[in-house]
Order: sequence, then C-alpha cells, then structure tokens
Amino acid sequence: MKRLMICFVVLALAACQGEPQAPVSDEAARWAARAERVQITRDDWGIPHIEAPTDADAVFGMMYAQAEDDFPRIERNFLFAQGRLSEAFGEAYRWVDLRMRLFIDPEALKAEYDRSPAWLQALMDAWADGLNYYLATHPQAPVKVLTRFEPWMALSFSEGSIGGDIERVRPEALAAFYEGQSLGAWDAGTGPHSAIRAVASQGEALGLPSASVGSNGFAVSPLKSESGNALLLINPHTSFYFRHEAHVKSDEGLNAYGASTWGQFFVYQGFNETAGWMHTSSAVDNIDEFLETIVVEDGKRYYRYGEALPPVEEKSVTLGIRQADGSVKEERYPTYRTHHGPIVREDGDKWVAVALMEEPRKALIQSYARTKAKNLDEFLEIMGSHTNSSNNTVYADAAGNIAYLHSNFVPKRRSDLDYRDPVDGSDPSTDWQGIHSIEESPNSINPPTGWVQNTNNWPYSAAGADHSPKPEDYPPYMDSGSENARGIHALALLKPLDAVDLDGLLGLAYDEALPAFDDLLPPLFEAFAALPKGSPQRSALANAVGVLAAWDRRYAVDSVATALAIFYGTALQDAVREEARANRWNMLTVMSEAAPARQLGALATALARLENDFGSWQTPWGEINRFQRLSGELDLTYDDSAPSLPVAFTSSFWGSLAAFGAAPRNGTKRWYGTRGNSFVAVVEFGEKVRARAITAGGLSRVPSSRHFDDQAERYAAGDLREVYFYPEAIAAHSLGTYRPGEPRPSEARP
Repeated sequence: MKRLMICFVVLALAACQGEPQAPVSDEAARWAARAERVQITRDDWGIPHIEAPTDADAVFGMMYAQAEDDFPRIERNFLFAQGRLSEAFGEAYRWVDLRMRLFIDPEALKAEYDRSPAWLQALMDAWADGLNYYLATHPQAPVKVLTRFEPWMALSFSEGSIGGDIERVRPEALAAFYEGQSLGAWDAGTGPHSAIRAVASQGEALGLPSASVGSNGFAVSPLKSESGNALLLINPHTSFYFRHEAHVKSDEGLNAYGASTWGQFFVYQGFNETAGWMHTSSAVDNIDEFLETIVVEDGKRYYRYGEALPPVEEKSVTLGIRQADGSVKEERYPTYRTHHGPIVREDGDKWVAVALMEEPRKALIQSYARTKAKNLDEFLEIMGSHTNSSNNTVYADAAGNIAYLHSNFVPKRRSDLDYRDPVDGSDPSTDWQGIHSIEESPNSINPPTGWVQNTNNWPYSAAGADHSPKPEDYPPYMDSGSENARGIHALALLKPLDAVDLDGLLGLAYDEALPAFDDLLPPLFEAFAALPKGSPQRSALANAVGVLAAWDRRYAVDSVATALAIFYGTALQDAVREEARANRWNMLTVMSEAAPARQLGALATALARLENDFGSWQTPWGEINRFQRLSGELDLTYDDSAPSLPVAFTSSFWGSLAAFGAAPRNGTKRWYGTRGNSFVAVVEFGEKVRARAITAGGLSRVPSSRHFDDQAERYAAGDLREVYFYPEAIAAHSLGTYRPGEPRPSEARP
C-alpha cells in the first residue's frame, strides 16, 4: 500500500507539471525513491524520529518533517538569509534585506556549492529535495515567495544563530548612508523611514533572537556526578517556536537529537549517543569596522591603503519590494566593498567597511560534522575549521570529558587598539593577522572543579575563580563581555556542588533565585531609610518597601514581592537606559548606583503601574506573567480574555537561569512571554544516553493539532518530559510510522 501511494505521488507530480518533460519526471522519481528509503516515526509528543540508510536520505526526511510542522518559519528564515524579506513583507524590510545582500551573493554561493566536497553536495541536494517534495505533495502549503529551493541556498544560512554576526550591522545606519542622512536623525527616530526603525534595528519582528536574552550551558564531569557519568544542560534562550525538535539517524553514523533552527539540516544544540553540545552567544570582539579614505579619480572610486590606491569594488544589487497591491517592484542599489569588507555607513568624511567571518561552506561543514563527533578529540578537530564565530560551546561526552570552548573565530589584531571603535583602514597594520588557534583561546577543558558553565558571561569564570582562564593572559579583544547576573547565579549553585544527578541538574536550571535584586534592593532600602519620618513619600512607599524587605528574592507564581520587584526594576532600568548606553556602562551597575531620588521615583512608578493595570499593587506574579499561544501565525497576538498559563520564571536580566522574556503585547495588561526558554534539555552520558527535554508550547503550528500546545503546561512548570532515543522507547511511544508523501499519524486532540 505504501509503495502504491508513493507511485501515485510520482504520477500526480508529473501530471501537475503539464506536458511530461524528462528532467521533471526524473526529479519526481528521485524524490519518490528517496521517500521510499526514509521512515518517520512520530512519538506521543509529535517529535519526528527520522531513519534512513544514508545521511543524505536522513536529511531529506528531516527537512520534510520540519516542513510538515511549520513551513512558514522555514520560508521566513531563508527569505531573511537571502535578503528577500521585502518580497514577502514589503517596504519595512528593505534595509534588512540590503544588509544581508552585502554579504550573501547567490552567484558566489552557487560557486561555493560547486567547490563543495561530494558528500556536502549530497546533503545540500537532499535538503532541497526534502523541501521541494513537501511543496509538491502539499499544494495548499502557505507559501509566500519560495516555491522552489535550490541546493546552494543551504549555504546562505550555515550557522544556527539566525543572522549571527551580520545582525550586528545596523540597518538604520545603512539607510542613512544611502539616503544621505545623518545617523543621528535615525537614532532620534526622525528619519524618512522612522516607522520601521524598530524592525530595522531588532530582529524581534522577524522572530529573531535578541542578543540581550542569551542562553545557558552547564556541564558536570564524573567528579561531581552522582552516577559517575557526565551531565549536560542545554538551555538556549531564543524567540519561542524558533527551533524544531527532532531525532535524525542514518546507517552512516548519524544519530543526533535536539533543536535545529527551522530550515537547517543539522542539530544545532543537542546530543548524539556519546557527546553533546550547547552553544551560547559569545561576547567575543570579532567583527571590526575600518575607516576607509575614499579618493575619486576620473569618476572612479579608490581607497587609500598604505601607499596604494586599490579600487573600490562596486556591484549592483536588486531587491524585490512587495507593494500594497501585491505586486513586487524591483529596486536597484549600488554596493561597495574594500578588502576589509562591505561599506555599511559613513563616519564624517570616511566610509566604514565591516569585516566579519565570511566562510559559508566551511561553516556548514562544521555545523553538520560536529553532530557526528563521538568524543572530545573529534569535536576539537572539527572546531579546527574556526567557523563557529558568534558562539561559545559547552560540551560533555560519555568518556567523562567536559569543556567550555570559546568562540573559535577570533582574528589576531593589534592589542594596543580598541577595535570596538572603527580603526584606520588606510594603515595596513590594523588588518587582521590570521586567526587564533584553539590552544590560544580561553577554554576550560576538564577543570578540577568538575563543572563548567556559560551564561553569555565572559570565559574568565567558566570553571570558577581558581580554575578559569585569566584575562591578563589574553588580548582584550578575546572577549568584550563581563560577568552577568545569570553567571553569578550559576556560580553560586555550582561552587558547592557535591554530587548531582539528572533531576538535580534540572533543579539547578530552574533555581528560583533572582540575584540581580541582591544589588538593586539594598540601595533602595537605604534611600527609603533616609526619608524624613512623616514625609508623604515615606508613607506612600512604606508598605511596598516592607514587602520587598521580607522577600527571599526568589520567584514564585503566588509572590507579590516578585511582581513588585520586577516592576520596580523595570521602571529604574527605563530611567537610566540612555545614560548606560551612551557610556557603555553595565546596566545593573548604573541601576544600583542611581541617585536615591531616581530609585524612590522608580518604586512609585511601579506601584502606580500595578494599580492602574491590575487594580492593586499587591498582585501575585503569576497573575501578570503568562504563557499564551492562540495561533500558529508568524506574528502572534495576545488577549487578556483568552486562556493563558501562569509562569514563575522571569527575564534573564534579573538573573533567572530559566528565562521568560515577557511584556504587555498589543494593548494587554498582562505580560506575555515571547522569548527565553524555547528548548531545554538535560542529558546524561553513560553506557546509554538519557535525556529529558521540553519545547515551548508544542511542535506543530496548527491549532487543531494535539501537538500545538501539548507541552505548554509542562513548559510553564519546568516539568521536562522523557526523550525517546532508543528504538524500544520510540516504538513504545509511537503514534505511527510513515514515509514522506504519505499521511502522517493522526494529530487529533484526545
């Protein structure tokens, strides 16, 4: 029956193409042959377990299953990656697209595909086949632009943090450059496209992760493990529904489980049977701006470089801009590049070129190859390609190894210059001088502490004060970050660690402490104590100060103090934001050192807001902080009158290890989470791998599916479910097995 059904699909594909043509029928036959070799089992949470004889066939099945669960997010990610969002979403994305097109050239990527090794070409071919087969067998799929995927397109998005390094280029600065306007006008919100400033400067409108949200990774060695096995916490903080959970396996050694960014064919954060990896956004300084002195001679542009005047490379880029009537209008833009990189803005009379890692083929090889690494030596060998640029890695394996591995794309530069500011591009000595090796990086491998951690904090506390790399041993550009509230929290939990099991690791990941308030509340109490007795302000604030003084500084859904503290902290943050940003100061430090009048004013603001929005300042945190998923749309809306779930954990800014980035949305009073804990897993490596995991809400975008919100309650409670990794467990929890092109198991709600 299954074979007959796939044959029917082949005939249907040929028929829908009109007059039969050999290339079309050959393609349809190839898709059907691949489908016949692939088996997809959906477990009782809807997680696909894909099995195939070859890696390429497994990739085919993986992409088909991803598309079944949420094709629109795949399409959007690849529209973003190729600079084509404007074709679907209109004018607001023009500068985001142009930014991407400065780095992504389809013709160059096609050439990279041609230069790729045969095994990588086979994977890219299978990637495109899986997506195209889904579109061919699902003619009602909600396609906006991408009706066909080409293998080379996989190279446009070769690293799991969507946007990655490129997102550090400000699209509003690009707009100012092309429109001859000062960037100050954009910063003031007065530019001709000021209405799209938020879209241009933040990927949040695209569902992209905010750099301030971060992620957590812990690894525990046998020294501190109750079972004698290494443990790993995988805790990315991204936009919700940002990654797809799956298990993909082949007879060629692929056996990876975890989270893949929609549209990618490698598990980005996850594990195989003997090794696991968690990536956290890095504060490494590896993107630099160079001031170019432009010289015009005979109508041509050159730039000064030492005694030479090399020509500025000029190339025209065409963007498609969707109009209000649905048509797409083409607009052409000249783009400019020096050997440092593309021109992205002006600074006085200089042009500014940006230099960052541009190695899509090597990056894709590293991203895929590490999913098959069996041990630390193999993992480090793969990292030797130096293309994991925007991320650190926390690692653990079945041999008991653990490691913090620093971002492994760090250019060598002059240590006497501050590369956070633009440097003189006309001086050859400011150029990059190669890449630092793994041995030259601030890593922590198998430290005697028995644990490593990273919370997007600096590497100099990865294994505690005594066993971490020392900042004086490395150039200042090796990391531009510092300690953060989550790092302080993690260190307080890990330092006294004796023996922990998988459940204990999960307890650490959801520990309720909010250490930021250890610094923020004492100055407030001092400011309050200094108020004259009998003053109106003292009377107005006394009860609230009493609640905060009695608080244990741990979050809980029934905690009034948690709500009050976060509303206070939010008001104080708003009051000092511009000062901190202008001076590059640590936000928490600026907040804790704010003038007493500002601190007291922020508490008054918090009380007024709670009274206005909820009727009483004594409102429990769980009444405010909610998880809600009403539709599968890319741009979600929220409704105070619709069902939602209370969530105890908070924004990571306050030091909450479990992160929940919530705020009022589209006019609501309640705060609804849109980012933070998106996929969480705890893993133990022994004779067999054991794991528990959770995905925000559920795996399917279809509200009528049982898998749309079947994980929501467990997500809100931090109650991770068992991961089914081995055949017997998968079979025991199977909803059904099928091949691509066949009907999937019923997702009807029970």
